[in-house]
Amino acid sequence: MRNKIILPLLTLPLLCGCTGMQRPVSDAAFGAGGGLIGDKLSNGNPAAIAGGAAGGVAVSEGFQYWKSHSQQKAYTDGYNTGRSDGVKQLYWNLQQQQRVQPQSKAPTVGNPDRRE
Repeated sequence: MRNKIILPLLTLPLLCGCTGMQRPVSDAAFGAGGGLIGDKLSNGNPAAIAGGAAGGVAVSEGFQYWKSHSQQKAYTDGYNTGRSDGVKQLYWNLQQQQRVQPQSKAPTVGNPDRRE
């Protein structure tokens, strides 16, 4: 009975998608790696193991911050570039509209093909 309950609980994190699990999995992996390094360097000192694990999680969070910060910067740069391109397009459209037509030597107002 216990195995029937535990197995679905263990498979649920695998089904939730990669984005939702990225931060916890990397925190756990870096924390475990830091704890292992702390264990090997201190010959089993519990304080060093805990410090290594905390350091690993801190490094993982630093990477997560750097990644999210660079993504936000790229989004902002793209947004500003798009706004700039829109303003340039509007400017050149206005320049084209105000340009003197060669046959009439006056700006065209309304539809130039329409004869009244």
